[in-house]
Amino acid sequence: MLRTQLYANPENVFVHNAILTSCSRHARKTALVDTSCRRRITYAEYGETIERLARGMVAAGVKPGEVVAIFLSNSWEFCVSYHAATLAGAIPTLLNPSYREREVRYQLQNSGAVLLITDAGNVKGIDLSGLPNLRRVFCTREQGSGSEPFCNLLRPVGTSSPKPSQNSQSTLAALPYSSGTTGLPKGVMLSHYNLIANVYQFLGPGGTPLSGDDNILCFLPLYHIYGLNVILNPALTLGATLVLLPRFSVEQVAGFVTQESITMMPLVPPAMNALCLAAEAGQFPKDHRVLWVKSGAAPLAPELPRRFTALTGILVLQGYGMTEASPVTHAGFLEPDLYRPDSIGHPLVQTECRVMAPEQIDEPAEKAAEVSTGQPGELVMRGPQFMLGYWNEPSATAAVLRDGWYWSGDIVTRDAEGFFRVVDRRKEMIKYKGFPVAPAEVEAVLLEHPAVRECGVVGRPDAAAGEIPVAFVALRDGFAPDKKMEEALCGFVADHLTSYKQPREVHFVDSVPKTASGKILRRELRQLLR
Repeated sequence: MLRTQLYANPENVFVHNAILTSCSRHARKTALVDTSCRRRITYAEYGETIERLARGMVAAGVKPGEVVAIFLSNSWEFCVSYHAATLAGAIPTLLNPSYREREVRYQLQNSGAVLLITDAGNVKGIDLSGLPNLRRVFCTREQGSGSEPFCNLLRPVGTSSPKPSQNSQSTLAALPYSSGTTGLPKGVMLSHYNLIANVYQFLGPGGTPLSGDDNILCFLPLYHIYGLNVILNPALTLGATLVLLPRFSVEQVAGFVTQESITMMPLVPPAMNALCLAAEAGQFPKDHRVLWVKSGAAPLAPELPRRFTALTGILVLQGYGMTEASPVTHAGFLEPDLYRPDSIGHPLVQTECRVMAPEQIDEPAEKAAEVSTGQPGELVMRGPQFMLGYWNEPSATAAVLRDGWYWSGDIVTRDAEGFFRVVDRRKEMIKYKGFPVAPAEVEAVLLEHPAVRECGVVGRPDAAAGEIPVAFVALRDGFAPDKKMEEALCGFVADHLTSYKQPREVHFVDSVPKTASGKILRRELRQLLR
């Protein structure tokens, strides 16, 4: 075991306290650079704004344990809203800013959010009426109908932030939504202890080389657990400078890499591939200071990191995890004798792993036999970073958390040196550019179309995106399986779901293969794509 020590003791450390302590320690340093509004915020200013906004939330009626929804792109307002919500004793739930009305209403209603922080452009055309718990909506830069100005929450008030009534292991610090292994998105209950323990795991000796001297460029969405707890929280804990981009753009990344003296960037494989193409075209700066990048959220093709390093001189550290693990469980190394960019590396400190044979998946993890070295099996883990469970989903929780062990649904190998590699997935989820797509969610929308009798959705391997959603549709009598119908179905899904969930292809079939119990046989659908 190469990793044996945490960065610090995570016991009863709350996320906002870790950040506020850093704000006091690094008061004069730049904490955030928000490129969307050209604003630079020092640590002293950031800490003061967190405390002011938390008091504003309490004055606005937010009570400890209630849910505050944040529906924003990468911005200083997102960051301060997240940390202020936890200081106010609330549970932040984070929404993808590209979500359509159906997805927004589902998460707001399922989480029971009482307050929404957003911007007019995000909620334009979205009906927020009839949500039983939602009491108030605040917009940051442009006002929407029925909303209040975000700046009102920053006005001086006489209230104070509540003291935690429970310890950090019991108090939720984030409620991100994940597709899990099947079905509609589920709220993942992550405690303060989960998040802080994970940050301290990969900041510890031999974890990852993040430091307070880093200038980090982040275009990964902060609503995603990768952006939130691999970048935002650790960067601000260390006293690093975080440069925020609202979205990925090769031109902007190339410009800010030199302009802000960037030393580190988190990536996903499609972005790495795009930067390779830019470097080949002479569009990536040669005089950069970037020492390494982290790749995560989707499998990394073995040749891609080698190509990226050859073109840019930047080393690649691949990691692995999931929302349910806050999210990191494994990470690679940059030391020459341990450098394996095609591997997800070794487990983090205090992360126990077992690799189970397929025939053992119904056995308790403590009793089940592991596969031999080099053989594939399901990755089963436990550690301080794993979630408390799914929000109001006890059966879904019990399916993946068994006797304290998390069953990942991913098939891995472990070599003689202890390096893990992901080789397959047992679960149904599609990964499009690192974003999870639950086939059941897309199928539910397709089934609402009057022409669809039954359908099944699977992922097709794609060099640029990792996987793309592909739909197999059996039509009702009287509807023609032609190009016009394909376009109509794709357009129907586009009206209801964000872009990455939309099928890129529709194949018409007489019937969708199912088991005797009615479960879709996705393996057979995938075989039709070959």
